[in-house]
Amino acid sequence: MRTMLTTSLHRFLGAAGLALALGATVAGCASNKNTGATTQFDFGPLGTPAAQVAQAPLAAIIVMDATGSPTFENERMVYRLNYNDPLQARTYANSRWSANPLLLVTQRLKSRLAQAGVKVLSATDSSTNIPILRIEIDDFSHAFSSTTASEGQLMLRASLFNGHTLHDQKTFTRATAATSADAAGGARALAASTDAVAAELIAWMTGFDNRKR
Repeated sequence: MRTMLTTSLHRFLGAAGLALALGATVAGCASNKNTGATTQFDFGPLGTPAAQVAQAPLAAIIVMDATGSPTFENERMVYRLNYNDPLQARTYANSRWSANPLLLVTQRLKSRLAQAGVKVLSATDSSTNIPILRIEIDDFSHAFSSTTASEGQLMLRASLFNGHTLHDQKTFTRATAATSADAAGGARALAASTDAVAAELIAWMTGFDNRKR
């Protein structure tokens, strides 16, 4: 009788141990799926401008925070498979921007303007007779034309105001070829596109007259 109980107990403990081992294995697999490290990207160091300017295009300017689609109000990195379904905006699973694209582009434009010798002010600064720059971002994505060819695409609309009067408006578009078909390649291409647009925007501002009319 004791032998039978001992054998049954051993069998029970063995089965329980196997169940616990299997449970731990399944839990481990599920955990591994969710422990992929997230990589963050930004535009990197400022570096030299895409185009040199002989003098500052403006003495000072107020740069408003960029606006755009709600898609760009978070840190997700957007890409599109234009060769398959260009209407679907996808996001990289384990890659993020360090801040949302609206903020990244705003900050980069401010930095490039300051680098060009412009005094950059914010909307909260007390100032009069200072031109105002408003930016609307229409596209900021890593776009694939095939499985191996892709570009960092930026499209934004810049509006330059003299007080409450619109002085001029222009749409800037730049697509920079990505060096790799992944999030890192897209980040580098979008940073380059942003710097190129900043250079074009600074050239566009040259000669702006903010005297009251």
